[in-house]
Amino acid sequence: LTDGTIYLSGALVNITNSPGYDAEATVSRNGRVVFTSVRSGDLELWSMNSDGSDLVQLTDTPGYDGGAFFNQDGTKICWRASRFTDPEKEKEYFRLLEKGLVRPSELEIFVADADGRNVTQLTWNGKANFGPFFLPDSSAVIFSSNQADPRGRIFDLWMVDVLGEEVQQVTFNDSFDGFPMFSWDGKRLAFASNRDNAKERETNLFVADWVP
Repeated sequence: LTDGTIYLSGALVNITNSPGYDAEATVSRNGRVVFTSVRSGDLELWSMNSDGSDLVQLTDTPGYDGGAFFNQDGTKICWRASRFTDPEKEKEYFRLLEKGLVRPSELEIFVADADGRNVTQLTWNGKANFGPFFLPDSSAVIFSSNQADPRGRIFDLWMVDVLGEEVQQVTFNDSFDGFPMFSWDGKRLAFASNRDNAKERETNLFVADWVP
């Protein structure tokens, strides 16, 4: 991890001023910002107004919390996180973090209210799940996962409802699909993919019609 600072675009304004990592910021339609910071000694989610005021810590469980997005009305957040049942893995995580490093290979998807309350874990597969984004009606979250590949190399898009009960595979491609985002009207889905590459490891952007 390199030192990070978050800025407001347009007239460039520094809105965080903390040693270490402030990054992965996204903005709700009402102007609230959610981001990941190491200011507490762990990689946690924080939120603030777009001018940097009203700073609130949203998560406080050991492990990496990041890649958060709001739903359309700004009342919910979804994100990826590492959690530990093995004390040795937790110790190793903090040993690396002291060196400014992370090595997250097992990430699960979570949702909560925008103030960090009512946390619900949506995936429990022990794989690398990341890049979550709410469906426009907030009924489910779409994300990237390698859960179907025993070797963990192929990532497809998956969808899970906000109760974590129904999981559905969305794309079927023998490479990488990730970072999905919906248009505001829910009619189009954009994502990154290694499919149809002109050269190895090339990643391109794709859009598709969304049929519920």
